[in-house]
Amino acid sequence: MHIAITGNIGAGKTTLAELLAANYGWEVLYEAVEGNPYLADFYEDMPRWSFNLQIYFLNSRFMQMTKIMDSKRVNQGRTMVQDRTIYEDAAIFARNLYQSGTMTERDFFTYRHLFENMMSLVRPPDLMIYLRASLPKLRERIQKRGRSFELAISDDYLASLNRLYEEFVAAYDLGPLLILDVSELDYVHQPSDFAEVLHQIDGWLSDSGSKL
Repeated sequence: MHIAITGNIGAGKTTLAELLAANYGWEVLYEAVEGNPYLADFYEDMPRWSFNLQIYFLNSRFMQMTKIMDSKRVNQGRTMVQDRTIYEDAAIFARNLYQSGTMTERDFFTYRHLFENMMSLVRPPDLMIYLRASLPKLRERIQKRGRSFELAISDDYLASLNRLYEEFVAAYDLGPLLILDVSELDYVHQPSDFAEVLHQIDGWLSDSGSKL
């Protein structure tokens, strides 16, 4: 199976992916943050590096999707949990850059055409998990993990992403969607909260007839 975790910067996607992988024996597909050659430059000069960064992320996510599809094709029986999805790249991050004037219309249209071509080759996840988080919670987690290039992210930027995430989730119709409010849940430090997350996922697995 393909389980995808979606959510804003600092929502806790990687942490949840690792916890689920440890609990169920799944494989984690990480977002291409560490070693990303454009990320730090992007936060220093967004207009200059927005197109480069989004193409880099789009390509890395497409590579993950081909890995997932290859695994399903040969029936390896592995479940993969993905930290952020290819859909967010276009519907949220690139769109936000274009709407804010940070990415030019020419670059955005080129990006969208590439994304749409990729969409003809990929399949949606078996389950999408959206981590909904308030701005204070996002800021708290960003501060806690201390990535220097993230500390300068403005509240306006995070708020714009949150708005687009809500629009994306409201319109999402490609498959099952589980929404977790991580402003209320602390699945890292509260075992009962993590148990509740597992309960909801187990319920979906049972209803779908999926096998771990």
